[in-house]
Amino acid sequence: MHPVVEISKRAVEEYVRHRKVLTLEETPPELREPSGVFVCLKKRGQLRGCIGTIEPCLASLAEEAIANAISSATRDPRFPPVEEDELTQLTYSVDVLSPPEAIEGPDQLDPLRYGVVVESGARRGLLLPDLEGVDTAEQQVEIARRKAGIAPGSDIRLYRFEVERFQ
Repeated sequence: MHPVVEISKRAVEEYVRHRKVLTLEETPPELREPSGVFVCLKKRGQLRGCIGTIEPCLASLAEEAIANAISSATRDPRFPPVEEDELTQLTYSVDVLSPPEAIEGPDQLDPLRYGVVVESGARRGLLLPDLEGVDTAEQQVEIARRKAGIAPGSDIRLYRFEVERFQ
C-alpha cells in the first residue's frame, strides 16, 4: 500500500474510533511537499465519501491527506459520517493533483487524462479524471458546472490538471 493511502486509512480509523486526528512521528519523504489531494472512500464498490483540495492548504501532502481523509469520512454532505463497523469494508483511493492550468476550451481536455475545474465568479466545481460514465470533455465540464451551481450559459473559466492515483 502506498504511504499516502496507508496514512489516509490510518487517519480515518483513528478519527472514527477515537475522535483524534492522526499525528505522524515522521513524515515519509515522498509526502513532505505540499499538494492538492482528493481522498475517496468506497464501500462495496460504491462511493462512500470523497473530499479534497484543488491546491494545497497545509504544509505537506501527508497533512493534506490526513485532513481530507477525515473530511471524506465525516463531512461529505452526500453521506452520513462513517461508523466504526464500516471501517473494515472501506477501500481508499487517493488522487494527488498537479497544479491546475488555464485552458481555452473543452477541446484541450481528455476525460481519461485530465480533471477539470470550472469557475464562474466565486463558484468553482471540480471533476476528477478517469471516472466511470464520463466519456467526453463536454460531459466533464457539464458535471463540474452543475456541482458548482453554475447556471447554463454563464461565462466560465476552465482549468485542467492531472492526477497520480494511488489505491
